[in-house]
Amino acid sequence: MHIILNQSSMIPIYEQLVDQIKNKIIEGELKEGDALPSVRAFSNQLKISALTVKKAYDKLEEDGFVRTVHGKGTFVLEADHNLAKEARFKRIEDELVEVIEHAKMVQMTKEEIKEMMELLLEETL
Repeated sequence: MHIILNQSSMIPIYEQLVDQIKNKIIEGELKEGDALPSVRAFSNQLKISALTVKKAYDKLEEDGFVRTVHGKGTFVLEADHNLAKEARFKRIEDELVEVIEHAKMVQMTKEEIKEMMELLLEETL
């Protein structure tokens, strides 16, 4: 499985891993019943801590994308596209809350935040 992790990103490594595996499941690259690499093998392949991989697998299981069978491995569950969409929306919502908190720290008003958001939406959409 091809995963690209950005060590200098503000997004934690385990979250990058979770997001990329979710996308591979949603896009059908990983199918129901496919086994994910073992925690140890994947951590060696990615050159990251086994604890980071374990945390990512635990999050994927919590979100309903995989199931871990003790002694056998971690397996992809059937993709629930509504669940996947909701997970993406939640992630964006969390990031927007963080941005709003930063804006408050620099004493931006609600109107200034809205104006900036509208300007950025016009430029990017």
